[in-house]
Amino acid sequence: MKPTTSSLSLISRGAIIIAAFSILSRLLGLVRDRLLASTFGATATLDAYYAAFKLPDFIFNTFVLGALAVAFIPSYIRLKNEAGPNQAWLLVSRLLNWLVIFLLAAAIVGIIFANHLVPIIAPGFSLETLALSVRLTRLMLLSIVVFGASNLLGSVLQAERRFTAYALAPVLYNLGLIFGIVLLVPYVGIIGLAWGVLIGSFGHLLVQLPAVLKLGFKWQASFDWRDKYFKQVFKLLLPRTFGLAASSLNDIITAAFISHLAAGSLAAFALAVNLHSFPINVFGVSLAIAVFPLFSQAFSLSRPDDFRQQFVASVRRILFYILPVAVMLLVLRAQIVRVVLGSGSFDWLATIRTAQMLGFLALALVSDSLIPLVARAFYALPDTKTPVIASLASLLVNVSLLITLRPLGLTGIGLAYVAASLTNLCLLLWLLSRRLGSLGSQEIIAGLKPMMAAAFLAGSVAYLVLRLMAPVVDMRTFVGIFSQGLVAGLSGVAVYVTLVYIWRLAEVKFIKQIWLSGQTFVKRLWIRN
Repeated sequence: MKPTTSSLSLISRGAIIIAAFSILSRLLGLVRDRLLASTFGATATLDAYYAAFKLPDFIFNTFVLGALAVAFIPSYIRLKNEAGPNQAWLLVSRLLNWLVIFLLAAAIVGIIFANHLVPIIAPGFSLETLALSVRLTRLMLLSIVVFGASNLLGSVLQAERRFTAYALAPVLYNLGLIFGIVLLVPYVGIIGLAWGVLIGSFGHLLVQLPAVLKLGFKWQASFDWRDKYFKQVFKLLLPRTFGLAASSLNDIITAAFISHLAAGSLAAFALAVNLHSFPINVFGVSLAIAVFPLFSQAFSLSRPDDFRQQFVASVRRILFYILPVAVMLLVLRAQIVRVVLGSGSFDWLATIRTAQMLGFLALALVSDSLIPLVARAFYALPDTKTPVIASLASLLVNVSLLITLRPLGLTGIGLAYVAASLTNLCLLLWLLSRRLGSLGSQEIIAGLKPMMAAAFLAGSVAYLVLRLMAPVVDMRTFVGIFSQGLVAGLSGVAVYVTLVYIWRLAEVKFIKQIWLSGQTFVKRLWIRN
């Protein structure tokens, strides 16, 4: 049984909205990173800034980001179907009230003990860098309360398949960070970066609030934690929280190892991760978010065949986009880093470090893009426990290799990251196949073979053009490096597009579906305005 036209339309419409705003958000993220790199360079100052994110991110990522959405959305949909919208809104109010109280308490504890916690996160920092990181951390901790409320509202919008305001929120967040860099740092110093984070968090919340209110939400001062559905969300939340704790701990342990390397290494790693995250969010996360409500609905209505068809189609679509991007990222890593970040205080040594790390991350791009989708397959069952096993396994692999490969420096960090990511994905797929039986692997492999061949040929052409362009352009200038990378990249893309069209891959039809949905969406916006 194939996905219906209506379900394809829902997925494509949701995916294009999320992907479009994700591209905008990520482009602003690149502007943000370029401003950071040109202003501070890959230095101890920027190391302190990125280290300051670790404690707030640990609290927020563990208890809110991802965990709340996957626990809340299935329960919200079920409650709305069984008891009506009023009871669903009551659940939202209860969760919102307890979430704000919990995050506020966590932020206060973090602020009080920041001078003890930050040295654990970055033990290799100098006393001056640690002191700066503590100051930034204390201010950034306030943002998790705002982000918590905003994330819950975003989960409501996902459940209702209202993706526009949800997808726009990260754009406002990045604008807040850019505001801090451009307008606050010149007057108040690097602490302006932390104020930018706080301002961005309020933008993230305020852009989603009107959309939720328009749906009919009215806040209620209810704190009844004995409610059946509140308990259900909490029950689903706990295992996912442990899984995210493992993932966040992974990041903290990695940062701790990097802190012992040369100054600027943590900044180089963080900047490479940001570049690496661009295609993951555009292609992997956007499609996973768009299809998740349909996964949940398929299991809610006891239609496992619908789920399998959606799963196979979604995996193939992600692979269709990500495989050529991964190859291009590997081939053009130095050009990408130099063009995006190479200005001001960001010197050639910083470029080499960041490009080296980006090369390793490119090897994990496919697995990192598929993990959000495969994990959501478990959450739709609903099963938030099984992905914890995969997260813990990847944590053990990462830590073991960080210790073993420590003499290799950033190279060891990169190899450990790739191995941990592959472990996570492979274990998730294996456990899902044991749970559901056939996952449509034959269909996936049938599409994977021509995609890999096309991506390999595209990468080979891009590499050849890169070599041919080197003596033609001035590699010491921005224009020269940009021209070399652009021509090589476009050549590779042209080869990939030509081959998949000649081979008539089914995913080409999905592109047409997205194009038609995009035209419809733009027309509706035009009519409204």
